[in-house]
Amino acid sequence: MRYLPATDAQVSAMLETIGAADIEALFEPIPTSLRLDRDLDLPPPLAEEPLMRHLRELAGKNTSMSETCCFLGGGVYDHHAPELVSQVLLRSEFYTAYTPYQPEVSQGTLMALFEFQTLICQLFEMEVANASLYDGGSALAEAMLLVDRLQRKGPTRILVSNGINPQWMEVLCTYLKFRDDIVLEPVELGADGLTDLEAMRAQVEGAAAVAVSYPNYLGSVEDLRAISEIAAAAKAKLVVAVPDPVALGVLKGPGAFGADIVVGEGQPLGIAPSYGGPGVGLFATRKKFMRKMPGRLCGRTVDVDGNDGFVLTLSTREQHIRREKATSNICTNQGLMALAATIYMGLMGKQGIREVARQSHLKAAYLRKKVGELDRFSLPHDAPFFHEFAVDFDGDVQALLAKLAERGLLAGVWLGRVPGGGENRFLMCATERNSRQCIDDLVAAMAEVGGEL
Repeated sequence: MRYLPATDAQVSAMLETIGAADIEALFEPIPTSLRLDRDLDLPPPLAEEPLMRHLRELAGKNTSMSETCCFLGGGVYDHHAPELVSQVLLRSEFYTAYTPYQPEVSQGTLMALFEFQTLICQLFEMEVANASLYDGGSALAEAMLLVDRLQRKGPTRILVSNGINPQWMEVLCTYLKFRDDIVLEPVELGADGLTDLEAMRAQVEGAAAVAVSYPNYLGSVEDLRAISEIAAAAKAKLVVAVPDPVALGVLKGPGAFGADIVVGEGQPLGIAPSYGGPGVGLFATRKKFMRKMPGRLCGRTVDVDGNDGFVLTLSTREQHIRREKATSNICTNQGLMALAATIYMGLMGKQGIREVARQSHLKAAYLRKKVGELDRFSLPHDAPFFHEFAVDFDGDVQALLAKLAERGLLAGVWLGRVPGGGENRFLMCATERNSRQCIDDLVAAMAEVGGEL
C-alpha cells in the first residue's frame, strides 16, 4: 500500500480519533498569510508507464559523472567505489537498519559500526573513534565543542587556520552562533598556501586549541610536526581536519604527530560524489577524552556464554532525552554511509588504499606539470601537495570553467569566495579515476579555451 494515499474512510477515522473536524483544521495554527489558498499548479496525473517515461526524460537532462572528465575537488572527491560496496549495502538487514538500541536484535549493525571505529582509528592513528557524525563540517563543530568541554575555566579561544574547508567553517560558525564563550581566531595562510606558522606562534598563547586541515583546502600539505610543537608549547589541543582520508595512504596519520582530535569526511571512502552528498563525519580522539566524545560509541563485550557481542556503550540517557545536559545532540548517525566506508576500507585494505593514494598523487603531479606549462596559466604555490592544487588564470576563471564544462570537462572549483583564493584562481584535483588521455584532453582544451578568452 506504500504507493496509495489514505482512503476517505481512513482519513475520517484519523480525524475523529484526534478530534479534528477536517484536514484544514490541522493547519489553523499557521497564519493565513503563509498558507496557499489554491491548488498546486501541477499537470494532471499520469499512468505508471508514461510517468516513468517522463521521469527518464527529466533524468536525461542531467550529466552523469561517467560522461565527463572530472577534476573537481574542494571537499567532495571522485574516487572509484567498487561494485561490491553497493551490493553489500543493498542487503535488507543493512539498508533498513536504524538506531541499534536493542543489541539482541542489532548485532550485525553494531558489529559493522565497531569495525568502522576500528578502521578509522587505524587510518587516523588514533586511540578511539565514534560511529559516527553527519559530515565533515558537523564533525569539526563537535570537535570544537569537545575542546570547550575540556577547557577548565574561562572562555575557550581556538586558533583556526584559514586553510580549513570554508563550507565546514560555515557549519562551525552556525553551531557557535549563540556561544559567546567560544571564540574562533583565524590564522592566515602564507604566500606558499600553508598556514603561517609565525602568525600562529604569535597568536597561540592562551589558546585552548589549534585547528588545521591536512591537506588544507588549497591542496597543500601542512607541516603537522611543526604545528604540533607550537600547540604543545602553549599547552593547546591540536585538532586536525582531514578532507580526504585516502591521503593517509601516503601521509602519516595525524595521531603520529600528537593530534588530540582528528575529524574528517568519509565520502571519499566508497561513497559516490552525487550532488555533494551524502557524506559521513569521522571523529577520533585520545582515549582519555572518550567520555566527553560526541555521538555513539560501539563496544565489544561477551555474553553469558562467553561469545563476542556488540553494544552501544558510554552513552548516557541525556544523549537522547535530557538534551540540555547532553554531550551532543546528534542522536543518530550516518549508519549506511559508515557501513559503505567500512566495506570500502575492508575491501581495499592498507595496500589498496595506499595504491589509490599513490595513483591520485602521481596523476595530480602530471596534471600540475602540464598545466604549469600553459600560457596564461600559473601555479601560485610550491608547497607539497597530495592531489589538489591551486591554479591562476590570466582571465575570467568562471567563463573558462563554464566553457570547459560544455565540452564535458569539469576542470575545477573557482576560489573567488574563499580565504587564500581570488577572482583569477581555481582549484584542480586528480584521482585514480583520471586517465592520462583524460588529463591530456583537459590540458589541450584549457590551452585552446584559455587562448580565446
